[in-house]
Amino acid sequence: MELQPNNKEGRQHSPQRLQKHYRAVLSIAGSDSSGGAGIQADLKTFSALGVYGATAITAITAQNTKGVHSQLAISPEMVYNQIVAVVEDIAPSVIKIGMLANKDVATAVADALSRYNIPTILDPVMVSSSGHRLLSLDAQEVVKERLLPLSMLVTPNIPEMEALTAMSLTTAEEKLSAAQYLLSLGAQAVLLKGGHEEGDTKCDTLYQCGTSGIEITHFSTPSIATKNIHGTGCTLSSAIAAFMAQGMALKDAVQEAKRYITEAIKAGADIAIGHGFGPVNHLFNPKPMSVYEE
Repeated sequence: MELQPNNKEGRQHSPQRLQKHYRAVLSIAGSDSSGGAGIQADLKTFSALGVYGATAITAITAQNTKGVHSQLAISPEMVYNQIVAVVEDIAPSVIKIGMLANKDVATAVADALSRYNIPTILDPVMVSSSGHRLLSLDAQEVVKERLLPLSMLVTPNIPEMEALTAMSLTTAEEKLSAAQYLLSLGAQAVLLKGGHEEGDTKCDTLYQCGTSGIEITHFSTPSIATKNIHGTGCTLSSAIAAFMAQGMALKDAVQEAKRYITEAIKAGADIAIGHGFGPVNHLFNPKPMSVYEE
C-alpha cells in the first residue's frame, strides 16, 4: 500500500494561495453633514470608481446646500491616531488631504504623514463656496511649509492659489509664476482648477516638473448650466486619487478624473437636493470594486 504524507508534509508541499486585496485610498478631510462634499463626497467617489475608501476625519461641519453654519475641529491627537491606525493596517496606495481646519490639525497631519512614503494629493480647502473660512490663516503656513513638500499633487482653485501664493492670477504668465512658486516649495505637480472663471469652457491646467522644465497640460471641458456644483473640488481630487490607486500615471489619472466629474455634474444638473447649491451625482455609473492578488 502506498504511504500518504502526513498533514504536516502535505501542508509543506501544497502551493501557496495568492491573497486578494482591494485598492485602498485614505481621505483626510472634514465631514459635510449635507453629504455633498468632504468625507462623504470622497467615500462616494471612491465607491463609484471601484476603490476602498478609509477616512481620518479632521473636523465636523454643520452645513447644507445653502452654506456652512458651524464647524468643530477634531483633536490633533485623534486626527494623528486615525491616520496611523489606517496606514499601518489598511496600507492605502494613495492619500488625499482635504479640509484641515486649523494649525494644530494641519501639524498633526504633517507629523503623521512624514512617517510614511505614500503618494499624497493635497486639496487646499480654505473657504466654502458660501464664504465660510474652513482653514485658519496660520494653518496656511503649515500647509506651505510642511504639507506641500509631502505632496505629489496640489489641486487649488483660483482663490486658493491666490491665497497660497499672494499673487494675482489673471494671465497665463501669472498662473505659471504661481505654479512655479508652489513647485519651489516642494510640490511635485500643481493642478490649477478653472471652475471659478467665466466663459463657455472650463480649463484646468496641470503643471509638472519635467526633465526640460515645467510641463503644462490643459484639460478643457464645456461649461455646464447648473447650480449643483457643491463638492466638485473634493470629488475631483478624490477621483484622481482613486485612479492613481489603480495604477494610472498622474496625467492619465487627471484626465480620467476630469471625465468622471464632468459626467457626474451632467447627471445631477437638473436634480433638486436642498434649496442652494446641490451635489453632483457621484454614483451615475458605479464600477465594481477593483481587486488584485499578491
